[in-house]
Amino acid sequence: MHTHHHPPQQTSNLDSAFRWAVTSNAVYVVVEAAFGVYSGSLALLADAAHNLMDVGGLLLAWGAAIAAKRPPNGTYTYGYGRATILAALINALVIMIGVGGVVWEALKRFSQPTDISAELVIGVALLGIGINAGTALLFRAKRHDDLNAEGAFLHMMTDAAVSLAVVIGGGVVLMTGWAWVDPLVAIGVSLLVAVATYGLLKSSLHLTLDGVPGSVNHGAVQRWLCDQQGVAAVHDLHIWALSTTMTALTAHLIMPGGCSDSGFLQHLSEELNEHFNIQHTTFQVELSKTNCCAACCANHEIERKKAS
Repeated sequence: MHTHHHPPQQTSNLDSAFRWAVTSNAVYVVVEAAFGVYSGSLALLADAAHNLMDVGGLLLAWGAAIAAKRPPNGTYTYGYGRATILAALINALVIMIGVGGVVWEALKRFSQPTDISAELVIGVALLGIGINAGTALLFRAKRHDDLNAEGAFLHMMTDAAVSLAVVIGGGVVLMTGWAWVDPLVAIGVSLLVAVATYGLLKSSLHLTLDGVPGSVNHGAVQRWLCDQQGVAAVHDLHIWALSTTMTALTAHLIMPGGCSDSGFLQHLSEELNEHFNIQHTTFQVELSKTNCCAACCANHEIERKKAS
């Protein structure tokens, strides 16, 4: 017996958040870059470059979120949900490349320091704190349920922290006249961005390679399935992400007595959705019991008896 169950594709409705984030940040990039050139501040230009990459990243994430809403078809039978995972991965990679470029330019500035207009740098960076922090709040509610939203939230909060660092650096230059503080802040900002982006890069690469989503415990799911009435063993259990918000599962259930209740598999699907946030499930019921598969549930039974 083979059956499957899945609800409609789940996606985060973040259109308004993306629209505001892209518009406000695009305007700020133009303002920040212009004043960065005028003031001669590499820290300000570094922040502007990072914000420009974020605008591109937000557009990519927004496009992926829209694509994920499209229904499956004969060519893409799972739909376009994985576009959201690819968007998160590309965003992380682009940011890391940008970080390397800024650090390289900053190192050259140490040997050739440039005078900057500290007051102007501080004023523009203060504006950036308000815009980036406000934009981040738009994605806060969905960040724990959607890697795409997490990436946008992370970008905006990092940008706010970056702008704060630029303000501090500008203040130091204003008080001391030390021009080398500006490239130092640029390097510090870039390292902060790299550290903040590493988690996004790791998570998106993990999901791209069909890794089990971090919110799901593979062993716990297997033990739970083994505990269900009539299930002697479970094998070929696969759990992977269809998108940043939807998880799929396939499994072979060894049921020597068969599965006479047509509602049993439907019940499993509903319970997996409720307890493990797995929305798309496919089961194949097998009547014969194999030794290698039984070992898994046998070990679980021993552990359960020890615990009791």
